[in-house]
Amino acid sequence: MNETKKIRSLWLALLIVAACSDDKAPITPPAPIPDGITLSPESLEDTAEATITFKASATSALYGYTGDVYAHIGIVEGSDWLFVPAGWNENITKCKMAKGEENVWSLSLSSSVRSWFGVTNGMPIQKIGIVFRSSDGTKQEPDAFIDVADNTFRPAGTVLEAQPAGTREGINIIDGTTVTFVLYDKDTKDKHKEYAYVTGDFNDWQISNNYQMKRDETTGCWWYTLTGLNAQEEYAFQYYAGTEAGGNVRLADAYTEKVIDPMDAEIPAATHPDLRPYPSGKTAGIISTFKIQPDTYAWQVPNYTVADKRNPVIYEMLFRDFTATGDINGAMEKLDYLQALGVNAVELMPVQEFDGNDSWGYNPCFYFALDKAYGTKQKYKAFIDECHKRGMAVILDVVYNHATGANPFAKLYWNPATDKTASNNPWFNVNAPHPYSVFHDFNHESPIVRKFVKRNLKFLLDEYNVDGFRFDLTKGFTQKKTTETTASNYDQSRIDILKDYNAAIKAANPDAIVILEHFAVEAEEKELAQDGMQLWRNLNNAYCQTGMGYKDNSAFTALATQNTAMPFGSWVGYMESHDEERVSYKQITWGVDAVKINPDTRMKQLQANASLFFTVPGPKMIWQFGELGYDTSIEENGRTGKKPVRWEYYEDPHRRGLYNTYCQLIKLRTAVPQLFDAGSTLVWKVTANDWDNGRTLSLKTHDGKALVALANFTNAEITCTPTFPATGTWYNFIDQSTLYVETAGQTIKIPANSYLLYTNFPR
Repeated sequence: MNETKKIRSLWLALLIVAACSDDKAPITPPAPIPDGITLSPESLEDTAEATITFKASATSALYGYTGDVYAHIGIVEGSDWLFVPAGWNENITKCKMAKGEENVWSLSLSSSVRSWFGVTNGMPIQKIGIVFRSSDGTKQEPDAFIDVADNTFRPAGTVLEAQPAGTREGINIIDGTTVTFVLYDKDTKDKHKEYAYVTGDFNDWQISNNYQMKRDETTGCWWYTLTGLNAQEEYAFQYYAGTEAGGNVRLADAYTEKVIDPMDAEIPAATHPDLRPYPSGKTAGIISTFKIQPDTYAWQVPNYTVADKRNPVIYEMLFRDFTATGDINGAMEKLDYLQALGVNAVELMPVQEFDGNDSWGYNPCFYFALDKAYGTKQKYKAFIDECHKRGMAVILDVVYNHATGANPFAKLYWNPATDKTASNNPWFNVNAPHPYSVFHDFNHESPIVRKFVKRNLKFLLDEYNVDGFRFDLTKGFTQKKTTETTASNYDQSRIDILKDYNAAIKAANPDAIVILEHFAVEAEEKELAQDGMQLWRNLNNAYCQTGMGYKDNSAFTALATQNTAMPFGSWVGYMESHDEERVSYKQITWGVDAVKINPDTRMKQLQANASLFFTVPGPKMIWQFGELGYDTSIEENGRTGKKPVRWEYYEDPHRRGLYNTYCQLIKLRTAVPQLFDAGSTLVWKVTANDWDNGRTLSLKTHDGKALVALANFTNAEITCTPTFPATGTWYNFIDQSTLYVETAGQTIKIPANSYLLYTNFPR
């Protein structure tokens, strides 16, 4: 053991003996120097010059390498690498390592570690990260981390003082010139960071004791009141928290309504004008903002009410792939199209701030900010307003199962060694107890998580006038350890959590729609539905089978709540969603005979699907462009990657026929709503056994109105015997020709790959 390692071992032993007894986070001992690395001097100090030498072992990727070696290097704070001189593939002289003897390279940091990185804002330097790589980046060593003793940063003693009355976590506007910031910081062991600062454009991003936050032990929060502000100016800021021994982290405020991100430069000015440039070289990571006097929006429809929240037709939309501009601007231009289609609700795939600018949105990091990749806050409100003017509700797809590592709650207690949230993180599980999670799993049994989610839901309802939510992956709202086999089993804790959220939503807006992506046992879904929530109902496989022309596994019966214990209207049925393969893609890939090769046949088969989908009572959902037979695979460009926009399909006569069928069927639901409510009687034959003789559906209301739909998914004409609820004159819904029905079992011929629909009243 060399002298440096002896000193470190002794230091560690002393720390164990003198472990912290107060409520501050325990001091982290310096990490051992990674194998193959030597330092001169033997430990790094921020104010001293240092040389880092790397000797490649026989197993190293760089062993025997004769080219130039470069150091990818930065100051490490939590999961962030700051003040990195060059990008990964950027070879600059500053980062080129000097060649010594064979397999040995060194890098000098002069005239001091601090000056070499150019750190002048007073921030501490506690750790650097370094990756040794070949000039072309094909050969590299694993990330290595080296502790630095900081001689510059000296926090003042913590001032204990109650946070101002009436303030809460986040940004509190006190008056026209004053703001109080409040940062919650208490881990699962009731420990906290040793200090916290506010830093921003108001102090040129300095880490200064003049901006050190006070501590309220009762609330578990740091707080700081900033005065002398301009009410019309937008300010940018972060929190800086940590301990002198290590673990410093800079955080944006979790409650900010707008962030500044280094990737904002990718966003076109037409989408979001006047974006502030990122203050490169002054800070790192995502930045929060506030404005004492925010921009106002005059709602044209301030009190919109959903007409029929138990039986809507919902259009699921991803801004990114809906129009050529991929933003709200483009979507606004298509609202007349959606109104003509007849849908009465738009469900937006997640728009809360997500990592990067190109995403489905299921990688959220900030929940009170809507992502700038689609537009400004004013544009979001204008879009919602325009939907309401056209009689369309707006439902937000929200993701509370997990968050990315950029989320401030994740960053505050983070384990860089595992690249996961730390075991003492009070918001997150280190590992999800269920098998479906991605990123970092929220613990919804934690009171502070529940408090945050409920506050966010109310904010979205109040601030954006939205009409409800579709909750992603609610099966994951559990702390019960499950497998793929057991995850769907009845879970009372999960039910209680979701009821708690539903109650918070109803308190803010009693008419709000709440839809869950749940897919659990019917007993659990029933209990949630009885509390007023609705649940996704996936019929993709069955409608794909009929769309392709296969009768196996093609029953539609699971679409309806009739003959089940479920309350009426509790299942939101869909043939396609963002998570499923497109029916038309399967048609052109695996369709039977003419279905595969003939576009007219494909679209007619999809019309037949629609005839036994929209005529089933209960809520329905369309995944964007399903009404045009969109046939690009979900896997093209990667499952969540951008997909081509196909508005030219609207001009194709075959696809236009499908669109017209959707329009007519949806408008029938609107024109005669009593046919599709809980009081109608449904009789249908829609299983594999009904394939050869045609599938049929009949509806009858208490007032005598009735409907009969017949569908032939085969490639030959068939004779079908539907169940007509009454004799007399019936009207072909498409061309209004008449049919006189003499007996309930009257036979009807259905052409190949087609449908017929009759009503006992004229259109």
